[in-house]
Amino acid sequence: MPAPFYSFVAIVSWPVLRGVFRLEAHGVENLPSEGGFVLAANHMSNFDPWPLGLPIWPKRQLYFMAKAELFNPILGPPLRAGGAFPVRRGEADVEAVQKAVEISQSGGVVAMFPEGTRRTKGLRKKFEHKPRTGSARVALKAGVPLVPAALKGTDRLSRLAKLKVAYGEPVLTDDLEGLHQREVHQVATQRLMERIYALYEGM
Repeated sequence: MPAPFYSFVAIVSWPVLRGVFRLEAHGVENLPSEGGFVLAANHMSNFDPWPLGLPIWPKRQLYFMAKAELFNPILGPPLRAGGAFPVRRGEADVEAVQKAVEISQSGGVVAMFPEGTRRTKGLRKKFEHKPRTGSARVALKAGVPLVPAALKGTDRLSRLAKLKVAYGEPVLTDDLEGLHQREVHQVATQRLMERIYALYEGM
């Protein structure tokens, strides 16, 4: 069950997301009903975790990485209470990855953004940069499903744009056994990104 602070923020945010921004969710039935998993989506705004996670609340809570610089004495406590844990961007943060693995193995839902940084002009159709393989690495190491999702509208909050989120079926990885670990991560990430792009274009 979600932590009290997460539930408090969700209760406060839900009327705003549904009323003001007209949040529309599709594919909730595609999410695993039990156990932990990695939920990977496109990244367009610092606000992304809330429209991504509220459609599955109060049954599930999202846990997500946030840049370590934010965890100061003022922002740190509410960030942690809201499900965030620190990651040192630009580094191979073994501690953050292990934390994500442990959360998903214990039944939690870890939200990750393979694009790394926010998009400024929406989602591009082609691979114009190399998506990070962290989402696939965490899911495969933890032995949990890797689930794609797509968000639309979070980059236009000031215009009161309609928010949309779509969840897809878990990415197939069982057929990758026998490949070199690095290749497994790359192929799984490519499949993941293709599914995210398809979900985005279908909204």
